[in-house]
Amino acid sequence: MPLAAAQAAQIDTGDTAWLLAATALVLLMTPGLALFYGGMVRTKSVLNMLMMSFVSIALVTVVWLACGYSLAFGDDVAGGLIGGLDHAGMAGLGPDSVQGTVPTVLFATFQLTFAIITAALVSGAVADRAKFGAWLVFVPVWALLVYVPVAHWTWGPGGWILEHLGALDFAGGLPVEITSGASGLALCLLLGPRLGFKKDAMRPHNLPMVVLGAGLLWFGWFGFNAGSALGANGLAAAVFLNTLAAGCTGLLGWLFVEQKRDGHPTTLGAASGAVAGLVAITPSCGSVSLLGALVIGLAAGVVCSYAVGWKFKLNYDDSLDVVGVHLVGGVIGTLLIGVFATATMTGGAEGLLHGGGLGQLGKQAVAIVVVAAYAFLVTYGIGKVIDKVMGFRAGEEQEHTGLDLTVHAETAYDHGVLGHGAPVTASVFSSVPAAQKVKKQA
Repeated sequence: MPLAAAQAAQIDTGDTAWLLAATALVLLMTPGLALFYGGMVRTKSVLNMLMMSFVSIALVTVVWLACGYSLAFGDDVAGGLIGGLDHAGMAGLGPDSVQGTVPTVLFATFQLTFAIITAALVSGAVADRAKFGAWLVFVPVWALLVYVPVAHWTWGPGGWILEHLGALDFAGGLPVEITSGASGLALCLLLGPRLGFKKDAMRPHNLPMVVLGAGLLWFGWFGFNAGSALGANGLAAAVFLNTLAAGCTGLLGWLFVEQKRDGHPTTLGAASGAVAGLVAITPSCGSVSLLGALVIGLAAGVVCSYAVGWKFKLNYDDSLDVVGVHLVGGVIGTLLIGVFATATMTGGAEGLLHGGGLGQLGKQAVAIVVVAAYAFLVTYGIGKVIDKVMGFRAGEEQEHTGLDLTVHAETAYDHGVLGHGAPVTASVFSSVPAAQKVKKQA
């Protein structure tokens, strides 16, 4: 091996240390999402919501190690559509294998954490009404048929979006945000609205839990975005600042809309606005200046605050606003790369405001439409098959009683003790026959 090639293949300890930390930060985002979503549902389905996120960690990890990583990041074998199986079972990824300046096995683990949270994000669209057993089947199939191909298109060697179309996506607007949002829309249309949708109050049961979850998401997002620089360098630092800035303007934009529209800036709005800004900056954080990041975050906070209300007008029950925040926010951030991209960050491509013309904007739009359509159609097909084989929606009595008790035989809160001072034994043991009865009926 020539000396230059040998030096290029050496592991950099600083880059490796940063990516190890970033990987842990991104993994923490899934428990953070569990708390964020768990606080937004009603008390009767809190544990089920937490479980849908936590079980995604296990399911996606197994699939990713078996073949997901190889298909996403292996050498292309189908004209930019999918990678090969050379690394199935993580074959060939020993401790001396290098990806850039970090161990390949660490790069693979970092990318795994992205796949995990993307699957977990979809669960918010069908909260309160999806069968847990159906979810266990859906997640690994969806990860292989939806997430993995889009990740290859966007980041994999030879991927058609990356190398043929030339659209930019630094940290996951296409594979994570738009894919999860479009998939969530497909599932909520397939399953139909919750019982009492647009009739009953379905307010978040625990706003402090929502804020805690949002805080953990924001904390982890620095690993998500800045970690995607794959090094401890100036680009990672700039991305880190862009991420912070966009989250702040997203929060302020959402609160401004609430104050003007409703007369009350809310805690839920602050948490949702921060997440909307973070969603939008995810694809663009490595392409735009600080000013661009501030504008993108603000645009997402304002637009997404209106978009979450579309479900009531269009009659689709996106329970926890996956469509309104992740699909819409992802579209905003991915599209505005074509407006705000600067060569200072990209090393070449420039957006409309920096003299790049309409070319980059058009590339971004094509990528958005193709990925959203693919994710929607394939997810709907997967969901339809599962629904035919085993049923995807929980029974009416299960949904009415709550999935915590009927599926998991647990409750998040002892209502007897907290509400009326009833003995613990009465609260706990009286629930068990009820759970068993519903299970038998189901």
